[in-house]
Amino acid sequence: MQPPRPADPGAAANAVAAAKAAARGRALAARSRLSAGERRRAAARVHALLDGLAELRGARTVLAYAAMRAELDLDAWLRRLLRDRAVVLLPRVHGDRLQVAPVANLAEDLAPGWRGVREPRAGLPTVRPDIVEAAVVPGLAFDPVGRRLGHGGGHFDRLLAELPPAAEVVGVAFDVQLTSRVPTAAHDRCVDLVVTEHRVLHAGRGRSSGLPSDGGTA
Repeated sequence: MQPPRPADPGAAANAVAAAKAAARGRALAARSRLSAGERRRAAARVHALLDGLAELRGARTVLAYAAMRAELDLDAWLRRLLRDRAVVLLPRVHGDRLQVAPVANLAEDLAPGWRGVREPRAGLPTVRPDIVEAAVVPGLAFDPVGRRLGHGGGHFDRLLAELPPAAEVVGVAFDVQLTSRVPTAAHDRCVDLVVTEHRVLHAGRGRSSGLPSDGGTA
């Protein structure tokens, strides 16, 4: 009897990449069907849920993002944090990585950067990610255990790996972007909670070491 042939790592990686591309297409299509009014109302409900999260209470240094295109917009929530004297850090693309810089005023401190995304303007000093106490991050899709699907550049995965272990990481999205399982590779990072306009999912702390690849052993 012939021993089983070892799995082809290249074929497994290609299968994960294809599954991710298909999942991105589904998530983008679902999000695109939301009207501007639906997105605004959903964002307001997400802001209220974020305000009530015990995991974020007391965090004074918060990493977040400036929404692009049809992403869930955090601007009103970020302005509340700034009024409450929190330190708000936003990412700026630098090569294949993200730098983070404190911002004091969203109108004055952001400028179009990589692919037109609003980023901290040139000249604002960057800080080390290990000062982050909590992070609120976007994704194209999330699943109930905190797997996150991004746009494919890996920027946020690399940044999450640099956060201190105690930092709470919250993924936010519209409810239509939730799926039963996000395809993953070994380097992908999970979030601790997922917040949509309809629910808060306590996903756990699988992000600390990523998740097994869908092409590998679970």
